[in-house]
Amino acid sequence: MNEHLKNDSKNIGHLLNLIKEQGTAYLDTIEERPTSIVLHHPAEKQELPESGLGTEKALKVFNEKFEPIMVASSGPRYWGFVTGGATPASVAGDWLASVYDQNTQTMKGQGDISGIIEVEAIQLLLDLLQLPGNFMGGFVTGATMSNFTCLAVARQWLGKELGRDIAREGVSGSIKVLGATPHSSSIKSLALLGLGSNNIVRIKIQEGNRESICIQDLEENIQKLNGEPFILISSGGTVNTVDFDDFKAISKLKEKYNFWWHIDAAFGGFAACSETHRHLIENWEFADSITVDCHKWMNVPYESAVFLIKEQYKVLQIETFQNSNAPYLGDPMENFNYLNFLPENSRRLKALPAWFSLMAYGKKGYQEIVDKNISWAQLLGNLIENSNDFKLLAPVRLNTVCFTLKDETRQDEVDAFLEKVNDTGKVFMTPTFYNNHKGIRAAFVNWMTSEKDIHMVFEIMNGIAPLK
Repeated sequence: MNEHLKNDSKNIGHLLNLIKEQGTAYLDTIEERPTSIVLHHPAEKQELPESGLGTEKALKVFNEKFEPIMVASSGPRYWGFVTGGATPASVAGDWLASVYDQNTQTMKGQGDISGIIEVEAIQLLLDLLQLPGNFMGGFVTGATMSNFTCLAVARQWLGKELGRDIAREGVSGSIKVLGATPHSSSIKSLALLGLGSNNIVRIKIQEGNRESICIQDLEENIQKLNGEPFILISSGGTVNTVDFDDFKAISKLKEKYNFWWHIDAAFGGFAACSETHRHLIENWEFADSITVDCHKWMNVPYESAVFLIKEQYKVLQIETFQNSNAPYLGDPMENFNYLNFLPENSRRLKALPAWFSLMAYGKKGYQEIVDKNISWAQLLGNLIENSNDFKLLAPVRLNTVCFTLKDETRQDEVDAFLEKVNDTGKVFMTPTFYNNHKGIRAAFVNWMTSEKDIHMVFEIMNGIAPLK
């Protein structure tokens, strides 16, 4: 055995204590750590050690080269990309997921029990989101793979409606996909599935500074299909303004027409936790599939999202993802395992961080996280509305603030303004383009964000706004 590997195995307790102490120090000071770093020169090229260094010396090299430039992307003032933090319970679950190092496959417990944990975590999440138990689901890396999984089963459903087995025969002919403002991950999924990223039929959006589907135009486009089945991608919270499609109206259309209804509710689905904003997702339980991101508003470490698909489509799902040429895996129809249920065959125990966090904080804990973040978005929105230098580009509907410089003649300064704000290292926000304006997005999903953070950042913004 390699000498370093032998010593590391012998001293695993000491090594884990070093990591625990370093991790604790990071989390205890995360509010002071910069939210962005400007690198003035690239890191020097690292050659692979001939005999290795051992873990303790490797940690020393990491701390010299990389640790000082790790940003507080899980901190309270990282407001870009709808990035959540990680609750203490989810960190504990994530660490244990690495320690136990399970490959989540079986749902019967033969081999390992990680599949059983995943099923229970999905049940807990359905309870949190007030969705019925007729949804089945699993954990994937993020919204892209969740949308991909849902739309893959939707593709199989549509093929069956047309008398084809697309999973076996491949994609041919025209498949209709409708949507108004689908997220880029859905468009990417269409490309990966061979459906074509340019083949989506664009539905008009509602008038009045909205991003949601115009129901009248949707029905008119449905009628043009003359009964042909199709896939509808709807939004449970758009990226720029967190606008929601009218799920009530879509559920009524589903009674009249034959289509697969997919909802991308990557972060907006957590409106279900808020008594004041739960109405935004009313009737979403009638969808065929739903995407929800856990590493956003659920605040678990990255690479965590779930797909939720109606149980009635179990056979279609297995047809889509089964390992049909692997006899050692058994009959996919008789042995209903996760590796015949979603894209990856090999997966770590992704459900454990979510399970820990759900069990640790429960419904009331997540209601508080969601409602507080909504209040911070409303607070920043109010400050912007009453300011001399900024204006909202859209109403604050949930947890994202979309704004720009108030002076229309300063549109070419928006990017430079945001760069200077981010360069302070006190906050990180992302640029966008909305309603023919260059804009800025601030997304609130972190459990650590507080009122003082909002006032601190607004003070920074006001200090930089006279940019010339």
